[in-house]
Amino acid sequence: MNPFYLLSKSMQKKIWDMKWGRFTPIQEMVIPTIIHTNKDIVISSGTASGKTEAAFLPILTLIESTAGQSLKVIYISPLKALINNQFERIEKVSEHIHVPIHRWHGDVDQGKKKKFIQSPAGILQITPESIESLFVNRTEHIKRIFSDVEFFVIDEIHSFLDTERGVQLRSLLSRIENYCKNRPRIIGLSATIDNFDFIRSWINYCNTDNVEIIVSPGNDKELNYSLMHFQNDESFKKPVVFFEDLRELTRESKSIIFCNSRGEVEETTVFLNRLAKRENVGETYYAHHSSIDKQEREYVERTIANSSAPKSVVATSSLELGIDIGEIELVVQVDSTFTVSSLKQRLGRSGRKKDTNQYLQLYTTNQDSLLQSLAVMELLLEKWVEPSVGYPVPYDILFQQIVSICQEHNGITEIELINNLKGNHVFYFLPTEEIRMLIHHMINYDFLELINGSKELIVGLDGERILRDKDFYSVFMTSEEYEVVNGAKKIGQLDKKWLINEGDNIILAGKLWTIQGIEESKGKVYVTAAVNANPPRYFGDGSKIHSKISEKMHEILCSDEKFRYINKEALNELNDLRKAYHLNNIKSQQRVLWKQRDSYYFEGYTGTKIARTLVWMLRSFGVQVKKYDEFGRLEVTSSIYLLGTLEQITQKEWREEELIAFTREEEFFQSKYSALLPQELYMKMHILHEIDINGVVAFLKNIQIIVITMD
Repeated sequence: MNPFYLLSKSMQKKIWDMKWGRFTPIQEMVIPTIIHTNKDIVISSGTASGKTEAAFLPILTLIESTAGQSLKVIYISPLKALINNQFERIEKVSEHIHVPIHRWHGDVDQGKKKKFIQSPAGILQITPESIESLFVNRTEHIKRIFSDVEFFVIDEIHSFLDTERGVQLRSLLSRIENYCKNRPRIIGLSATIDNFDFIRSWINYCNTDNVEIIVSPGNDKELNYSLMHFQNDESFKKPVVFFEDLRELTRESKSIIFCNSRGEVEETTVFLNRLAKRENVGETYYAHHSSIDKQEREYVERTIANSSAPKSVVATSSLELGIDIGEIELVVQVDSTFTVSSLKQRLGRSGRKKDTNQYLQLYTTNQDSLLQSLAVMELLLEKWVEPSVGYPVPYDILFQQIVSICQEHNGITEIELINNLKGNHVFYFLPTEEIRMLIHHMINYDFLELINGSKELIVGLDGERILRDKDFYSVFMTSEEYEVVNGAKKIGQLDKKWLINEGDNIILAGKLWTIQGIEESKGKVYVTAAVNANPPRYFGDGSKIHSKISEKMHEILCSDEKFRYINKEALNELNDLRKAYHLNNIKSQQRVLWKQRDSYYFEGYTGTKIARTLVWMLRSFGVQVKKYDEFGRLEVTSSIYLLGTLEQITQKEWREEELIAFTREEEFFQSKYSALLPQELYMKMHILHEIDINGVVAFLKNIQIIVITMD
């Protein structure tokens, strides 16, 4: 049957009103599955393919007769801005059936929240942090709010799967289920997912067969892409010709220019606006990242979305997840993304308009970025993305959730708490004795208090300090920040770990500022518009690299592929990188160990986790590793016979614990609550998050190491 006729009359009328000629392929597949089955569903298709409508048209059909009386759908988003975008979209689809739609996050005023608490109904759009807040601050209303919920809709579900935030979300959904008359169905939306078995278990470990993953056959949009290389100078500054080329490219288009750090966003924005000013066209480029004040970010989003002129935004990943800024014609990536998934997500921001194609311009400014960009692009063309693997042994989030659960119940016995956690969809696999160890540790350190008479656990004095902190609701690490102000206007934030002084120039919100004062007690930095020519300070970020990307980089080094989409400078730089590999006839299954006097350079080209583990193993043999990077390239300063040591690594029977002694303080796993765990559980987290002995041994056994002496 045509899916149109499965929808309610109200939904059919809405589709007629919107003048839809046909459903998209993903809508054709999803609508019958939601209406005719009881399954959890993951909807995987590209951006602008109609995923949101694919989910909500049938959901609204199923709930429209009862949604006015009770809450039926909880829509979870990773971003407040995405909630605000989707609010109007969902409201538009549901306007004929009068389903109430509520937003709940930190920027929604208390009056609207109070109104929802008094009469919960329809659809609630919310972030994981705000769900946590409900459990902590509205405990007396939870049962009434959640009892009739039928659907959890998780937007951008891929952004949760491998993170501590995803553990928190899945725990919160399990806790909501405890108050529901029937288990709600989970509907996940994503443009970039892989490892379907893991996703099924994340959604419903009790019945993975009841999780349907619906993948769109793809879109008919043509991808147009190229890569331009402009080599940095000796001080690692981008050359002026790079900015001039970027300005020429984006002069007549509405673009998103993605950079990999906030500092690069600021530098690029200022430089491009200087070029635009030289042409007497005014401010054309706007900066967007998490350290810019929220009102300024929202202004930028509105400006780009509503402008008919060719204005562009320069952004970090803050605009990666689908916030609506209008019809973007071109996506630019400056230097490589850390993941294929991220590039795919960013690429999806273009070509959303009907009958338009996708346009991607890659720029690289150093040799590593050139090689990595080619590897990421080639893997994207091969339709590979990083598989989801989850967040191992989440004792840090368990700590936070125990505090929240004890607050929710205002007293719970140890047996009840353990049973609660063993029934939780994200903690069920943790050994009971280790859960008990954590509970007793929390009692001993006053995070929990045991009431003598009732034997109930409540939040202890130190637990109250954590619970009452404004950052309790978010489980990811956040740095202490200065608030940057110019007069009465908030400009944004600066991380306190960055060393700044009065008189320094900084770039923030796409403008150059001079620091006039730093008030530590109030956490404020006072700035004025810069009028001097002092060079500005820039600040950056980093990430882990999947082994597949590093391996592809090595494969490119060994190959003769000229890549039709790169410019002459890129090919010349690539050939220069390849010279030694081609001269020595290195194959893709081989790795080079360069020997020079008392030093070795091993170019492993493997994943970051394997690279770090290999470093710790080498240290355990007394090898001095001078430096190493995320691609598995390392320098050893020692007269030791390194090839023999690598062979010994593959033959030894290893225990992860013995590598702890060879791990530097800054190399240990860190999360928001990891330092509060019992040492045994903290070390277990470190081992499973950071150490991969089997990966190292398999890597070394599967490659042939070629020793080449350098003159």
